[in-house]
Amino acid sequence: MYYSTTYSSPIGTITLACHNDNLVGLWTNGQKYHGDTIPEAMIENNDIPIFGAVKKWLDRYFTGEQPDISELPLAPIGGEFRQGVWKILCEIPYGKVITYGDIAKRIAMKMGKESMSSQAVGGAVGHNPISIIIPCHRVVGSNGSLTGFSGGVGMKVKLLELESVDMRGLFIPKKGTAL
Repeated sequence: MYYSTTYSSPIGTITLACHNDNLVGLWTNGQKYHGDTIPEAMIENNDIPIFGAVKKWLDRYFTGEQPDISELPLAPIGGEFRQGVWKILCEIPYGKVITYGDIAKRIAMKMGKESMSSQAVGGAVGHNPISIIIPCHRVVGSNGSLTGFSGGVGMKVKLLELESVDMRGLFIPKKGTAL
């Protein structure tokens, strides 16, 4: 059984999903791929302990604290490649950014390959089912472009500003497919 609840945040309503004692989803309203990794209908239930823990984690995050990802039992649903990319996302320090190309190099090395497509990495980052906690918003283009966040570029900027990321050198592109 998969359960869901909602959380009211400074960036809007967030839907949380769990299976057993693990968080399997966190999506903002209007986010692309909202709930797409959950294999069956979710049943609303506000009284599950993992949801209380996640809400407390999010409360701390949105007040500027730096709660650790390891405090929560996360179980994002996805294939081996996506799992590898999401694991790298979990290693990005609070208040820092990394490029899709940097992740591509790291995942290629872990897989014993000479290279990896930044676009493939972008697809995995974009399909991250536990946004904010698995910090896909900390990934930027190699030229500093703020593209590719399934919650929208405006939300990406808000999250980076909340984390006091140095925004010099980062920009919102005028056009592109990932805006």
